[in-house]
Amino acid sequence: MPPPAFLRRLASASGQASVELVALLPLLAAVALLAWQAVVAGQAIWLAGAAARAAARAHALGADPTAAARDALPGSLAPGVRATPAGDGAVSLSLAIPSVVEHTSLVRVHARARFAPQEPST
Repeated sequence: MPPPAFLRRLASASGQASVELVALLPLLAAVALLAWQAVVAGQAIWLAGAAARAAARAHALGADPTAAARDALPGSLAPGVRATPAGDGAVSLSLAIPSVVEHTSLVRVHARARFAPQEPST
């Protein structure tokens, strides 16, 4: 007596799950890289505001705003920062968002902060 039809189909599908998993691995890796890039971009956007505030405080006290912004950032973001002071105590900051795949930057984010110029205390 031949085996039932469902047993023949079950026997012919052996290893199918392994093949499907191997086929999906590149897609899963791409999704993981995109998610990590979103985390890195979010952190860069968040830290750009903090670095702009630090640069504005330094500019108000007469110090170098770019150096203050670099000190406020982690080492991976510090090289891509540019701080441009304005006359009213404001500082515009531009920060490159690094790519997680290559050692390049994707886009630049901008932040602006203002701190009133301070007089030296006597």
